[in-house]
Amino acid sequence: MADNSVITVSIVTPDGKVYEHSAEMLVVSTKGGQIGIMANHVPVISTLAVDEARVKYDSKEDTIAVNGGFLEFSDNVATIVADTAECSDDIDVARAESARKRAEQKIAEAQQAHDKDSLLRAQVALRRAINRINTAKK
Repeated sequence: MADNSVITVSIVTPDGKVYEHSAEMLVVSTKGGQIGIMANHVPVISTLAVDEARVKYDSKEDTIAVNGGFLEFSDNVATIVADTAECSDDIDVARAESARKRAEQKIAEAQQAHDKDSLLRAQVALRRAINRINTAKK
């Protein structure tokens, strides 16, 4: 990369590339907390929490709902590999609200049945739906 004051941010899922852009800064939530990455940052490999990734460039900011996965950063290239990811403009809020309601219903059913496995799956689904809703509103 000719300009070493910027980084390249790429987000991929099993379905293909979701996002790619040059940026001044990337902010993500890892399992250990939130980190910001700028040009010439030390190399990083980290697992990601279900949260948004924020890509800052030219006084603008893109937000992408990232549902887990991991981040690898080296040589001013940040690659996020996620199970699923959606840019804020692409999120269908009505669909995400419906998913939230379904997850809440499944949580109630799993609690009543004392089904820990179903409860854990429903809680993950709820976190993902809320992440999509919050990202879309930004």
